[in-house]
Order: sequence, then C-alpha cells, then structure tokens
Amino acid sequence: MIRLVVLIVLFLVQFVTAQDFQGTATYKTNRKFDIKLDSTQVNSDMQKQIQEMMKKQFQKEYILRFNKTESVYKEEESLGAPQPAGIRVVIAGSGSSDILYKNSKEERFSAQRDLFSKMFLVKDTLTHFNWKLENETKKIGNYTCYKATTKRTIQRLQNFSHNGEEDIEPSEEEITVTAWYTPEIPVNNGPSIYWGLPGLILEVNDGDQTMLCNKIVLNPKKKVTIAEPTKGKTITESKFEEIMQKKMKEMEDRRSTRSNGDGMHIRIGG
Repeated sequence: MIRLVVLIVLFLVQFVTAQDFQGTATYKTNRKFDIKLDSTQVNSDMQKQIQEMMKKQFQKEYILRFNKTESVYKEEESLGAPQPAGIRVVIAGSGSSDILYKNSKEERFSAQRDLFSKMFLVKDTLTHFNWKLENETKKIGNYTCYKATTKRTIQRLQNFSHNGEEDIEPSEEEITVTAWYTPEIPVNNGPSIYWGLPGLILEVNDGDQTMLCNKIVLNPKKKVTIAEPTKGKTITESKFEEIMQKKMKEMEDRRSTRSNGDGMHIRIGG
C-alpha cells in the first residue's frame, strides 16, 4: 500500500513540476513539562504557576512557506507569556527573529539564530532521517495523512537552578519521532528540521513537543516569498551549539556571582 502511495506521489510531483507550485502551512506548537522543584522553597501554588507559565512559553505559531524544493519556517510574532514575580525564564537559541531556510534539492539549510542579542547564520547539510513508512492513516483537516516514524538522538538541555546552587549537565537520549504526512500535497517538506517524506508533513511528535498544522493555503494569488536569510556571522551547526553552551555557562556563572539569594532562575537550553 505504501509503495502505491509513493508511486502516486511521484506522478503528482512530475505533474506539479510544470507549475509554479507553492503554499503556506500554519503550525501550532506545544511542549510537555514535568518540573520538579524543592517543595521547601517553592509551594504547590507556585509550582502550578510555573508549570502553566512554561506551557504558555512554548504555545507558539509558525508559518512554513514552501515551493517544490525550498521553504522558510518562521515564528509568527506574539506577546510573550507573563512570568510570575521573582522568576526568570531563559530559552537559549530561540527567538521570534529566528528563520530556518531548507533546500531539499541541494540538501542544505541556513538558519538565522539570535543568541543573547547576537545574530548567527548557521549553514550546514540537512539531517537525513531514516523514515519508516507505516500503513496507519488519519485525517488532519481535509487531508488523509500517513504515519511515519524515525529515531534520533537529542541532548536534554534543561537546567533548573535555585539561587545558583544546582547545575544539571546535558545528557543524550534517543527518542522516537512520529510524523503524519499527506501525499495530497506532494512536497517533501515539513515544520522545523523535518523533511524527506513523500508529502507535506502536517504533524510531528518528537518526544516532548508536538507541531500540528491547522491551516494550509495552496497556490495563493499573492506569490509566496521564500528568501534565504543572510544576517549574522556564518558558522556550522556544531560550532553554534558549542557557542551556545559556552554563553549559557557564562551567564550562569555571572548570575551565581551576583546572586543575592532572592528569586528563582529557570534556564532551558545550553
């Protein structure tokens, strides 16, 4: 059945290559959190408040603008979630000015990333996912989607500290990524870093995070602009990760040195 779907997709791809095929897809993101804090320092009401705050920090909306071989993925600007008094949340390597450009034909990406007000332009090859195509289907909106899974290794970069006394080192973990793609939109693209399936990816669950498409516009009257980002210092992805780790450590050290014992600092990333 999956082979038949792939053959149909290949036929459709040949059909749309003669057209200026393009579109936009809007994704909503959510992330699960299970934060354990010292009950002698943080009461249950404050813990609930922090959990809700963290949840809202990652309820974001992104737009994927795509054509047959290229895409740009960017967060739609919105007001940040309010933070309880005495608590500061820092999310490393994530900002509304970040732009991810993918070129599936050339198998490369360019990512404009704002790290503590300094702009970087990360250029590297696209990750090749070893997708396993499943027969399971479901509807997302008006589109029939097929399930695909893959595994990838991530670093758990969460760090939660109180008064500068705790420091958690990142650790590697293998996770299963589940994606739902539709051959009815024959482009091998999707949200964030994901791509390489015989149809547009409409939903991804990669462990703690879910990305779900809730709006698609194909071949709009106004031409979709897909521009590769150019701002920032050009570096590789591994170099960017190295710089981010270093900056986060420096920030933690400075905060610990200046700390007067008041408030709580929650750091994500680095």
